Amino acid sequence: MILRELISEIENFAPLHYQESYDNSGLLVGNPDLTVIAALLTLDVTEDVVEEAISKGCNLIIAHHPIIFSGLKKLNGKNYVERSVIKAIKNDIAVYASHTNLDNVNGGVNFKIAEKLKLQNVAILSPKKQQLENSNFVGGGAVGDLETPIKTTDFLSYLKKNLEVSVIRHTDLLSEKISKVAVCGGSGSFMLQDAIAAGADIFITADFKYHEFFDAEDKIIIADIGHFESEQFTKELLQDIICQKFPNFATYLSEVNTNPIQYFY
Repeated sequence: MILRELISEIENFAPLHYQESYDNSGLLVGNPDLTVIAALLTLDVTEDVVEEAISKGCNLIIAHHPIIFSGLKKLNGKNYVERSVIKAIKNDIAVYASHTNLDNVNGGVNFKIAEKLKLQNVAILSPKKQQLENSNFVGGGAVGDLETPIKTTDFLSYLKKNLEVSVIRHTDLLSEKISKVAVCGGSGSFMLQDAIAAGADIFITADFKYHEFFDAEDKIIIADIGHFESEQFTKELLQDIICQKFPNFATYLSEVNTNPIQYFY
């Protein structure tokens, strides 16, 4: 397959013009006319991920987080970003990223989280009042309902199991039961007021700072599950998008744990 054909399908689902202004989604390394043999799907690009692509015979890596984010002025191999890019170029491996544009579309990253939690009536949490060609709203986060309200402590256990989370940082457990759930993959503290306005009992996201937990104001439960943990299923979403259009194209889910945060129990 020609790389541009594959990219076209991904961007048909998550157009680049829906990424945030600070972002750097798109083809980061490689020629769009490259003939791609197989793709490795990952959350992050690291040297180990590039090595994995080589070992699996993949000449394309599709990631959620752009390995080149704020720009590169030199390629001296002084940090993991430069080394990863150099290794990809040396081995003729293209690198593509679908980041906040994949966050901001109906059916995107946050809807994958909602799917894992088996939420119903799922909608975008913070619509941008723009529309895609398929008339679905664009915006951040997602909110939905549990089929049946669950005791709050039981829901936290359910959350840990379904999203494969080892630790949850949370505010006071205000509600006896959880019914409506708001989610935002990655750093979502800026959507707290949207979650409160939506009437959610709990807001699941990551990267809350200490003082930001106070902003819950006893109106909602904040559950910080970790950045990696909240977005780790994005590679499954990317596989779904690709295989729906190109069922015979080889895609592999990365087996490398790229989470830089470890926990001591």
